[in-house]
Amino acid sequence: MKPAISRDSNALAKAPAAPKHLSPYARAEWKRILPGLIERGIITRGDLGGVEDYCRARGLVREIEDTLRSSGEIDMKLCRAQDKAMQTARQLAAEYGLSPVSRARVGSAAAEGDDENPLMIGRNRRHA
Repeated sequence: MKPAISRDSNALAKAPAAPKHLSPYARAEWKRILPGLIERGIITRGDLGGVEDYCRARGLVREIEDTLRSSGEIDMKLCRAQDKAMQTARQLAAEYGLSPVSRARVGSAAAEGDDENPLMIGRNRRHA
């Protein structure tokens, strides 16, 4: 079982601009996900490379889809590359709380630190 994702004391307060070298689809994904990651306080400067990799994988999925649709043919090599990019994106999404299950881990981590949680009776509580 993976540990819960929690707020990081070194979390970025503002989303940096998308790297210029990313494809348009990857830049769009960066702009779509970064505000939520920043808001949840789980992304540090050191995490940006992994977030960039996630965006690159998602962008590649979209680029390959465009190529497959425009060709009108099924290219199994491209289909395999797209499948690999989807797997990579899914794995990285889980690392950053971008899937429903990993978002639940973020939510449960926040609840554990909440002194007002009635389920915390009798347990050691963290105080701010």
